Amino acid sequence: MAGILYLCPTPIGNLKDISERVKETLGLVDLIAAEDTRNSLKLMNAYDIHVPMTSYHEYNKTQKAYVLLDKLKEGADIALISDAGTPGISDPGEVLVRMCYEEGIRVTSLPGPCACITALTLSGLSTRRFCFEGFLPAEKKERNEILEDLKREYRTIVLYEAPHHLKNTLSELAEVLGEERKIALCRELTKKFEEVLKMTLKEATIFYEQNEPKGEFVLVIEGIDRNEEKESIKSDWLETDIVEHMNIYLEKGMDKKEAMKAVARDRGISKSDVYKALL
Repeated sequence: MAGILYLCPTPIGNLKDISERVKETLGLVDLIAAEDTRNSLKLMNAYDIHVPMTSYHEYNKTQKAYVLLDKLKEGADIALISDAGTPGISDPGEVLVRMCYEEGIRVTSLPGPCACITALTLSGLSTRRFCFEGFLPAEKKERNEILEDLKREYRTIVLYEAPHHLKNTLSELAEVLGEERKIALCRELTKKFEEVLKMTLKEATIFYEQNEPKGEFVLVIEGIDRNEEKESIKSDWLETDIVEHMNIYLEKGMDKKEAMKAVARDRGISKSDVYKALL
């Protein structure tokens, strides 16, 4: 009978945040796959857990996944942990999970700490709808594409960032999203010196030009206001001649009736007003 893969969240700062269920599971499995075994050894020693560990990280995520799958097929129960937080969120765990499902291996996820949710609830920004981007990609073209997507994002945005990249990232965000966009910069979450700085992107850029960033950051950024965006789009269209506006839709293959409806919507006027203007 095949074993089970357990996704076990670990504390993101305060060691007391580990759950009793996670501690029990880590003590009962046959093997613990850890992002950094040296870092995880401190946690194991703190809770007197003596289970063999093996490394599973970004640079061996596919090759090592096959090794772990073989062990699971042989009946071994394996716990997957990241350096901090919930495995599978911005770490290579998602690769192993997907491969387990492809091979019919049972996977279960234990609830626990997650920096994204902790920061979001601390931010003071809207929590009703949000999008999580994790770390922005290093590759310039892909990074620029994602930033352009975020520029039009209505939901609250959550990003992770390392201290040595923070200044550059804040500068890019201010340039693309706008300097007056609100941001909450969360660091040292759950630790003694936990800090949440609430300001605009412009203020954040200036602040960290004068103060060296320290610790891992979670950036929570407000989305665009839907009503303001609609007014902005309407304002842009009003600068376009109404005949030219109609032709844009007609050239896209719309019939005249649908084009008039689209023009009326864009400009915030009635269809009869469009008809009169065209006459």
